[in-house]
Amino acid sequence: MNRDREWNRAGLRRAYATLVTNAEYGRGALALKRSLRWTGTDAPLLVLATQEAEHLDELEREGCVIVPVEQPALSDAFRERHSRDALHRAAPFNKGNKPAFHDPIDNFCKLELWKLTDYETIVFLDADSLVVKPIDMLFGYPEFAGAPNVYETLADFHRLNSGVFVAEPSLATYDTLIEKLDRPGVFWRRTDQTFLEAAFADWHKLPYTFNTMQYVYFNLPELWVWKSIRVVHYQYEKPWAAENPKRHLLKPLIDLWWRMFEGEAPPDDLPVVAPERDEDRSKGLIA
Repeated sequence: MNRDREWNRAGLRRAYATLVTNAEYGRGALALKRSLRWTGTDAPLLVLATQEAEHLDELEREGCVIVPVEQPALSDAFRERHSRDALHRAAPFNKGNKPAFHDPIDNFCKLELWKLTDYETIVFLDADSLVVKPIDMLFGYPEFAGAPNVYETLADFHRLNSGVFVAEPSLATYDTLIEKLDRPGVFWRRTDQTFLEAAFADWHKLPYTFNTMQYVYFNLPELWVWKSIRVVHYQYEKPWAAENPKRHLLKPLIDLWWRMFEGEAPPDDLPVVAPERDEDRSKGLIA
């Protein structure tokens, strides 16, 4: 943690953070770190890493600070209610494909960032996101600030998406969150998202451009204004997946992820392109 002490001596007590729980999200975090570099930020990226995390050596070489974390101590009943199968029965994944590698309980590891009291402000970013324009201004927002979970209908602007949020580390806050988390019979339908939305009921609503869901690209193209978008969030299907059933809808965004994973700058423009249609392909109109 020498890097932490250097930052504290410099008086820069702010950081970005992400969560890596497996090889897949380790790969995503590499692209996230490289995308942050292009913004010119001087804030480090903290990688909250569970025991199953991979690509940590590569992330350290990129300048990340690795912070080992574990799932919170949770009751067996809570774990059973929030298992992948139980969540799917209660709220089927019928809007997109959830990757099989993901354990929903891991989502609650995000709460560990409230223990990192060496920092005054932490901006959390999911490992399946890219930063395409500077976002250091988020360090000036209060706890708890987050963006809406908008990707299908404008009616969802009231719902929190926990892929990007602003937190102020505090052991007292951490204890309060853990106390609220695991109560008899409680069920957090969207795991950490539903929980944080309830725990911070008066959350400060960031513009959706700070956490733009990839489905906005084809579901709400009028909201896809590239000059305003600062973070692209690849919810559901991951851009690095070998098989992606929405590739024909999301190809420009998949290409964007690979471009930034390879260390290149984001493009000056990324407009909505009409998807390839099956009937056009069958007629030979699309190669």
